[in-house]
Amino acid sequence: MNHQPVEATTAQSFLPKVSVVIPIYNGEADLPDLLSCLLLQTYPKDQVEYLLVDNNSSDRTLPILQTTAENSPITIRLLSENKIQSSYAARNTGIKAATGEIIAFTDADCRPQPQWLNKLIRPFINSAVVIVAGEIVALPGKSLLEQFADKQETLSQKHTLAHKFCPYGQTANLAIRRQVFTKSGLFRPYLTTGGDADICWRILKANLGKLEFAADAIVQHRHRLTIKELASQWRRYGRSNRYLHELHHIELTREMKTKEYGYILLRWLLKEVPRESIKNIIGKAGFVDFLNTPLGLFTGRERSIGQREAKLPENAHIIEWL
Repeated sequence: MNHQPVEATTAQSFLPKVSVVIPIYNGEADLPDLLSCLLLQTYPKDQVEYLLVDNNSSDRTLPILQTTAENSPITIRLLSENKIQSSYAARNTGIKAATGEIIAFTDADCRPQPQWLNKLIRPFINSAVVIVAGEIVALPGKSLLEQFADKQETLSQKHTLAHKFCPYGQTANLAIRRQVFTKSGLFRPYLTTGGDADICWRILKANLGKLEFAADAIVQHRHRLTIKELASQWRRYGRSNRYLHELHHIELTREMKTKEYGYILLRWLLKEVPRESIKNIIGKAGFVDFLNTPLGLFTGRERSIGQREAKLPENAHIIEWL
């Protein structure tokens, strides 16, 4: 007769109450797939509540959520945050209403896989762990921009977990022990980007506990489909960098000069295009490989613009408390 190791048995029996907080703004199109993913979670239904926080949506988000909450086999609690237009303010509303020992976060345009919560919660069996980041992978996409972002692994937590100032996890796939908020405070409600780094850094820099990465706790997320959406995404990354520079004194990203862009494009034309052409002929490269360099320059430029033009709002210094 085979016996499981004690550690494995203990991990499987570790099932604390979890509150999943999801801010939603004009999420009508995303709700059917999101709700399907929540229904498929394998975490015990009586140990999890889903707090869906409407952030002043102007579409049919609110009536859809009301109908869903009334007729769902899982515990869905509908909340509203109409005073401050910010996903972080909406998350704070969820945290304050939560009854779980662990608070997990994802977004309306994310697709948590069935084992997501089981895998994300498991590292908390170690009482020293106060933050767990799961992995973010792309939903299948066929467009050129989706292929480019997929090749760059733009959404992966490995980039933020390797941040040279201090690691952090993105709120698309993150869990935090509720108790730690009493010492760190909640999200900055008036911040519009960078709040995930800010909350993680405040917790870690205050030595309130450890961060763990749960690579098998997977949430899928859609890449941007248009150049306009891609530009907006990378300008937001730039704004985030500026805000975190003001709040935590991290280094700003160095801006490239015009002649540097010219040199890289020339090298691309003379070296990379011929090389990738040969690879394409023998079937070892696709069209996206040709455009890797110019698209990388484009996203870098947009991030620089976002960083240069951003100005941290005065009230972004405010921290809410439980």
